[in-house]
Amino acid sequence: MKPLKELTRPNVWALKPYSSARDEYSGVEASVFLDANENPYNAPNNRYPDPLQGELKALIAPLKGVDVKNIFFGNGSDEAIDLVFRAFCRPGIDNVVAIDPTYGMYKVCAEVNDVEYRPILLDVYYQFKASSLLSAIDENTKAIFLCSPNNPTGNSLCRKEVESLLNRFDGLVVVDEAYIDFSDSPSMLKDLDKYPNLIVLQTFSKAWGCAAIRLGMAFASPEIIAIFNKIKYPYNVNLLTQKEAIRMLQRPEQVKEWVDTLLEERARLMKEFAQLPCCKRVFPTDANFFLAQMYEATQIYNYLVREGIIVRNRTNVALCKDCLRITIGTKEENDALLEALRKVEVE
Repeated sequence: MKPLKELTRPNVWALKPYSSARDEYSGVEASVFLDANENPYNAPNNRYPDPLQGELKALIAPLKGVDVKNIFFGNGSDEAIDLVFRAFCRPGIDNVVAIDPTYGMYKVCAEVNDVEYRPILLDVYYQFKASSLLSAIDENTKAIFLCSPNNPTGNSLCRKEVESLLNRFDGLVVVDEAYIDFSDSPSMLKDLDKYPNLIVLQTFSKAWGCAAIRLGMAFASPEIIAIFNKIKYPYNVNLLTQKEAIRMLQRPEQVKEWVDTLLEERARLMKEFAQLPCCKRVFPTDANFFLAQMYEATQIYNYLVREGIIVRNRTNVALCKDCLRITIGTKEENDALLEALRKVEVE
């Protein structure tokens, strides 16, 4: 890995971060707060939240097997993705490499930050070779983005190839594990100490059933986390989000039950899909969704919309012609989808 100073944008490295009122007396027990121009009424929502989410990090650290200094919380994983560009990529100069197809926000963030985005097509098995991605890099490539399990394909990426990238690329490798709780593949979190250029993303949106609270997680070396904290907005995770996440962390048995139920429904729904006359192929998955190739996917998608059933049409995405992405719902929702699709006539 290149020295972190060399990877970081010079203006970010030299930046003196904004110091919030809550930062300046950290560790002190106080009862009178006259420092932040807050309204003294309507407690507790009148006070600014903990800017570094200390209580929440203390709960997450043992659960994930990492140190508190390895954790960053953001307004969804999208904030952490955007921070990679803002911290390390010089607009109009640097570039990033990513697999294709994959999660669309990597490209959006690149374009917003005026950073060249270099997509490298996956093979017919939705896998990649490290050599293919490395052939696309140059001296201005700052990061490589991988999503595993991948979206929209659902499969986990080959770990050997991921590790090859980490060993051979001197920039940052971002591994987005939004769907890792539904996969048998192990997380990359245990490799943080081994690879100083690794950033792992996870989220409360999927297995934890908390998409509405917008809480994403990034795990990396303390040095990378410090740079994220340096440039994030001072109070990027609001108090209500922190409280709900803390509440959910006290219910791990409920989350496990949800995941187990979704995995059972995933197996059932995929088996039923494979028998539908309108379905050509069901792709293997490690996520809470699967990709299905249909006969005339757009027509079927429009028909389902008219029936009040919404799936994701991915037919215009690379390597996904005539594919629908199906999220695993409740048994009742899945049955409604199957009932509607059994009525589709194939010419």
